[in-house]
Amino acid sequence: MARRLIPSFNRILVEKIIPPSKTNSGILLPEKTPKLNSGKVVAVGPGARDRDGKHVPVNLKEGDTVLLPEYGGTEVKLGDKEYHLYRDDDILGTLHD
Repeated sequence: MARRLIPSFNRILVEKIIPPSKTNSGILLPEKTPKLNSGKVVAVGPGARDRDGKHVPVNLKEGDTVLLPEYGGTEVKLGDKEYHLYRDDDILGTLHD
């Protein structure tokens, strides 16, 4: 059963990107290879309100590739997939090709 989770306020739902364990030619990569902690934005909340009550939208959109902190976030399991919820402020940056 597929469910769609829409984050509250300034929260962002991210699916972590798992780096490949072997190359296209079949060479196995060592586990000690430095990994970039990144993920793909799956869903974005509507935003938060500031002290004056003005709406502050989230800076990211669905499909963005983001740099994640090493620790933090809330793990969420939907079906057989694992996602993480982060606040907009916790995201370190966006990655572009």
